[in-house]
Amino acid sequence: MRIIFTLLLFITLNGAHGAHIVGGREAAPHSRPYMASLQLRGRHFCGGVLVREDFVLTAAHCRIRGAVTVVLGAHSLSAPEDTKQSFNVSRIIQHPQYNEHENDVMLLKLDGQANLTSAVKVIPLSQRGPGPDNVCSTAGWGDVGDNNTFPDKLQEVGANVLSQQECRRRWETVLITRKMVCATGPVGIQGFCSGDSGGPLVCDGTSAGVVSFSGRQCANPGRPDVYMRSSSYRRWVREVFRNNSL
Repeated sequence: MRIIFTLLLFITLNGAHGAHIVGGREAAPHSRPYMASLQLRGRHFCGGVLVREDFVLTAAHCRIRGAVTVVLGAHSLSAPEDTKQSFNVSRIIQHPQYNEHENDVMLLKLDGQANLTSAVKVIPLSQRGPGPDNVCSTAGWGDVGDNNTFPDKLQEVGANVLSQQECRRRWETVLITRKMVCATGPVGIQGFCSGDSGGPLVCDGTSAGVVSFSGRQCANPGRPDVYMRSSSYRRWVREVFRNNSL
């Protein structure tokens, strides 16, 4: 079974390539103020969320060579919005047990502290894993048609959480652990794809997951989207914060 990570197609990393929001819609401008765009030479390649004024949570497979810029407060990637704040990355902290698609989480230490505004806010991590009763969604600037069509403005789509048993059944031979959350779009072909890696599964206003991997075809209900379960990494995040006091 081939697993596809969700970086942009122009970047090669561990044999993986890009992902995007498929079948979604444009988000209301700055309605998701926790969103971060990870950029290399001005081009978006992964998403993330602001979890402290100086830290962004993203996927470990988003680690690439080069000087990465983190842009907060964006709706349009190209427009000169006065809400935008840009930072360099001073430290990259991958989960110590990251191994291919397991523990696919990473923290980026910014070289400054974000100024919290209506367009830039911290999102809390969920204290427990989401279930079918939670109202969830995901968002990103990734490919919207599984055909290298990348939007300029932030896209979003609903996400229905599946049980572990159902996710394991659909993924067959791929190991789905308790640290993972699986979800599909509410209707038809909907979900994440190239460029959405590291972005959030948001449930009831909290970060419940980190966009990790999908099947060969983006947003295929037969191979549900897989996120790293945020609640499984709260202790690790707190430890990193303690070692990097504000």
